[in-house]
Amino acid sequence: MPMAGSAPPTETSKTAPDLSRRDFLKRSARAGGALGTLSALGLSLAPAVARAQTLRIQEAKAVPSVCPYCAVGCGTIVHTVDGRIVNIEGNPDSPVSEGNLCPKGAATYQLAVNEQRWTMVKYRAPGSDHWEDRPLDWAMDRIAELVKKTRDETFQETTADGKTLMSTLSIFSLGGATLDNEWNYVHSKLMRGLGIVSIENQARI
Repeated sequence: MPMAGSAPPTETSKTAPDLSRRDFLKRSARAGGALGTLSALGLSLAPAVARAQTLRIQEAKAVPSVCPYCAVGCGTIVHTVDGRIVNIEGNPDSPVSEGNLCPKGAATYQLAVNEQRWTMVKYRAPGSDHWEDRPLDWAMDRIAELVKKTRDETFQETTADGKTLMSTLSIFSLGGATLDNEWNYVHSKLMRGLGIVSIENQARI
């Protein structure tokens, strides 16, 4: 009989088993022992595992890619269905990582498919106290406009004593770790064509 002032027992408390830590470990050991027994009897679980993996990405298109995080460049396989990412995992054919991914790399799917991911450019105007949502096309045009404006205002053709410069020291180019060699080549040609001297990237792919 419950004590006065105590809450009545809930449905969960009536049916939930009184499972101690010791009982939990015993049951876990029995489950593991059952799997071990199957293996000892010569029954391989590999077909079941392979079947489960096949069902998960059965109708998907596999596209090799590279993890976008650090400079190691671990290989990944991106599975898509109708152009939508459904799974990202390590690429066993990658000579860099041989199918292995760190926790960040293993969570790459959440980087691509995430309800909290920003889909608009955040812009705060000079002197403003708040951020505004702007489309990507606007941001790209704005960046091009500011690059040209800065270059025109700071471009130096010669030094004071007449030596040729044809450069600007007011723009710095910092590349990303996921740029491939081909893109880095084109990017470098563009920057040098603009007269930008400070160029940095991680040409690793």
